[in-house]
Amino acid sequence: MKKLLALVLSALVLTSLLVGCGSTESRKADVKVVTTIFPIYDWVREIAQDDADINLDLLLDNGVDLHSYQPSAKDIVDISDCDIFIYVGGESDKWVDDTLKQANNKNMTVLNLMDILGDKAKEEEVKEGMQADEDEHEKGEEHKEGEEEHEYDEHVWLSLKNSSLFVDKIAEALGKVDTQHASDFTANADAYKGKLNELDKQYQDAVDKASVKTLLFGDRFPFRYLTDDYKLDYYAAFVGCSAETEASFETITFLSGKADELQLKAIMQIETSDGSIAKTVRDNTKTKDQTILTLDSLQSVTSERAKNGETYLSIMTANLDVLKEALA
Repeated sequence: MKKLLALVLSALVLTSLLVGCGSTESRKADVKVVTTIFPIYDWVREIAQDDADINLDLLLDNGVDLHSYQPSAKDIVDISDCDIFIYVGGESDKWVDDTLKQANNKNMTVLNLMDILGDKAKEEEVKEGMQADEDEHEKGEEHKEGEEEHEYDEHVWLSLKNSSLFVDKIAEALGKVDTQHASDFTANADAYKGKLNELDKQYQDAVDKASVKTLLFGDRFPFRYLTDDYKLDYYAAFVGCSAETEASFETITFLSGKADELQLKAIMQIETSDGSIAKTVRDNTKTKDQTILTLDSLQSVTSERAKNGETYLSIMTANLDVLKEALA
């Protein structure tokens, strides 16, 4: 009886070992993907779907702005051990280089959106009437003549066209780490790009039908990629990465004058604004009756909002509705 029991136990152990070995060979279990901002996180969700063993982490998950984020010790550990790390790669991500140098996983796949975009990345633009940051002005004064320093607009996810490119690269990276699901990732990416392209056409159609072709922001302006995609003009208080919170008298006067000159019916702001600058601009126009509208730059979407069903596409679709009202 004891011999029989021993044989049964041995068979069970051998079976479990074989099953374990088989599962290890057939796939890379628990592929750990760490992303910085919500748009990247959501693209990975769409590509991976439910059939892949992707352990996905969103670093900026509590509403903190991309420009003010600093990684915690836990964030650095999460990045250090992950299989794939995906980030924007702009001025706000200067902390990444040192973090990656200290990473435990030397075989980590790293995707930098700015690098993927290459020469399609746009330099940050200071338009007429726009208030430049004091620290940026000082950096410019200190910079030696002949040594041109470029700072690029990092809000690359706000172009639906760019997003299709990023989705392809993410699917490719996932497929190399989890080869068993590579074809699924490609199929999911293709289906998702179809939705992005359809929304892109809706944006273009809305702009083509619009009576107004200019947006005016009493706020920071992170939407240059979007406006360039559809050949819209814009005016704003600050550049997209500005740290300024108070607009000067000259800036307010200029924007109010532009709103009057162009007979604009709306003054724009972004989702993190307290609305004070946009209201001051409106209060200094002749009619004082412009609607204040909010476009979501997706820089500070929380994990809670994601759990409640918000997606990159749903927010960009809501932005389209706002845009239609602004351009009416």
